[in-house]
Amino acid sequence: MSRRLPQLPTVLCALSLAGMVMLASGIVAMPAQAAEDDDTYDQETIIHEATEFFGETTEGLAKAIEHVFEDQGRPNGFITGEEVSGAFVVGLRYGDGSLHRKKGDTRKVHWQGPSVGFDAGGNASKVFVLVYHLDDSEEIYQRFPGVEGTFYFVAGVGVNYQQTGDIILAPIRTGVGLRAGANVGYLHYTKKKSWNPF
Repeated sequence: MSRRLPQLPTVLCALSLAGMVMLASGIVAMPAQAAEDDDTYDQETIIHEATEFFGETTEGLAKAIEHVFEDQGRPNGFITGEEVSGAFVVGLRYGDGSLHRKKGDTRKVHWQGPSVGFDAGGNASKVFVLVYHLDDSEEIYQRFPGVEGTFYFVAGVGVNYQQTGDIILAPIRTGVGLRAGANVGYLHYTKKKSWNPF
């Protein structure tokens, strides 16, 4: 007795249904995820850029970057720059550098700001800042308060978080006389250099 083959429309409907199930379950890659990956930096690229900038790779630098990636995920920009700072309870910090975005222009940025807290010392250092959720480069030019209690220090490398709205900055610092202690303050990122910390 011969068996009848399924009719073509029935087969196509079954295949379409299977495709929708695979898409919903995440088996098929979503275009939105691919677009997000194209707009952000992976950890290997950031470690390479930071190593090139600081001139050497250290266990502390790699661990600091790994720590930020675990907390915040993939950044869509970074700032490379230098700064000087000093404090005895009340502190000041001045710096300048360049903002780099994976999909966007590279532009100059300056920063300055005060800090208050259990903080003493002085330093001149290079700074590598991971930037998150920056949709427009112009949005970098504003005040970013420090997030209290986020200071992370390992093997001569320090990192803390600054945030305004959804935009998060994670400055990674190393250098002579790295300031220790917790502080509360903000940095004002500007287009032009200013000696006014406020």
